[in-house]
Amino acid sequence: MGLRIISGDLKGKKLFSPKGIRIRPTADRLRESIFSILSARVAGSVVLDLFAGTGALGIEALSRGASFALFIDNDKEAISIIKKNIEICGLSARIKIARLNIESNFIDFRLEFPEVNLVFMDPPYNKNLIRPALVNLSGSHILEKEALLVIEHDLLETIPEDIPGYEIEDRRRYGKTLVSFIKYMI
Repeated sequence: MGLRIISGDLKGKKLFSPKGIRIRPTADRLRESIFSILSARVAGSVVLDLFAGTGALGIEALSRGASFALFIDNDKEAISIIKKNIEICGLSARIKIARLNIESNFIDFRLEFPEVNLVFMDPPYNKNLIRPALVNLSGSHILEKEALLVIEHDLLETIPEDIPGYEIEDRRRYGKTLVSFIKYMI
């Protein structure tokens, strides 16, 4: 069975998914667990899908009532797949897609949409991308105070606790994957 939207207006919609393992979409079951935890926080939210891959997390949020989503990835193939998935879902009016290396660049879209209050971050595992992404996110000033970040990462990969402004609220383990829920406090 391929990648699909779990719930909301687009429930059951099939998404394009890449062949091979270079782009690793969040599995349906894990997405369902994450969104079950988020529950009512999704409706009306402004979402940032970082390391977006297929865009499945951001599209799921839009399907469940998020008002807007910004999809960011640095991979050309991922950007192409996100564009296809947005098109087949008819979501073009509620999104922006950017090809950007979050490790070395700030996100500067403050004038284009309201502050982000829900972030999905699913970086390639064990590549030390979480720290620079959190630092650059903080420096970009696009996060609303008390924005929630949902970070999917390997069990052995730690979330840095020495970056000002972030507070770990919860962690959930799903097999070899850990999902950390972090609140932005600045």
